[in-house]
Amino acid sequence: MEQDRRAQWLRGVLDLCVLGTLAGGESYGYQLAQGLAAAGLGPIQGGTLYPVLLRLQRAGLIAARWRGGESGPARKYYRLTAAGETTLRQAATDWSGFAGRVSAILSTGGVGASTDAGRAPVSTNAGRAQ
Repeated sequence: MEQDRRAQWLRGVLDLCVLGTLAGGESYGYQLAQGLAAAGLGPIQGGTLYPVLLRLQRAGLIAARWRGGESGPARKYYRLTAAGETTLRQAATDWSGFAGRVSAILSTGGVGASTDAGRAPVSTNAGRAQ
């Protein structure tokens, strides 16, 4: 169950994590996977990462170029585009708000405690003549 939950969470945020990692500078796929793992996301397989990179590239959020290696084959390096930087800034704000709301629900033990706060009570006599 825990592994399934982790996989679901990762599917939801991997695009943003890749953009965030690339905000630190240009990187190639394996290096990205290593950085994400080191950040605590666990191992990211190429079959998961490379489709994300292709989707982000097609969306214009990242750009890629091949660069020859000094002691090995050429590597495809990825970097954020201006659109990617804008998307990352907005998504970081959106994620922070979303994560805060989820944390509030988890820490209060339910939805009612966090969503009813500050709300006026609903009258059951609304619209009836008295």
